Amino acid sequence: MWRILKQIAGQGIRSEAAPEFSGALAVEGEGIQHELLAILGQALTIRQVDAGSCNGCELEINALNNAYYNIEGLGIKFVASPRHADMLLVTGPVSRNMELALRRTYEATPAPKLVVAVGDCGCDGGLFGESYASCGRVANVIPVDVMVPGCPPPPIEILRGILTAVRRCRMAPG
Repeated sequence: MWRILKQIAGQGIRSEAAPEFSGALAVEGEGIQHELLAILGQALTIRQVDAGSCNGCELEINALNNAYYNIEGLGIKFVASPRHADMLLVTGPVSRNMELALRRTYEATPAPKLVVAVGDCGCDGGLFGESYASCGRVANVIPVDVMVPGCPPPPIEILRGILTAVRRCRMAPG
């Protein structure tokens, strides 16, 4: 234990530096907000579903709520009930134990239903694939509108995937 304390005292606290603030992100954020309001006429509400992930993607999704990305300021918020959601954000390969819960969540979401699969596991099953314990990718269980690959994908890519799904909703007939 003394060795560890000595090492900490000698090296100090090691963490990565805060990302530099870029005006481009602020401009892109304002553009996203205006586009969401133009397409939906309201704020976008998302129900996030962990269908069996390792929580890497959830950490990146949680980063969207921090002060740097501030998605709530863009008119995007997370809700606890699928009945209040416009979109499902699904992570992980769908475990057999979550298959029915994911289907019920999808059915409880009002139309038009938007589904974004996040991470390699949600997109193609990742390293888990399909097995006795896993259904594999999200699209094997419910229809998916947009896939955001990465292990885990960075928050800005998740945000772009959300916006892509909303844009497709606008272009969809009906």
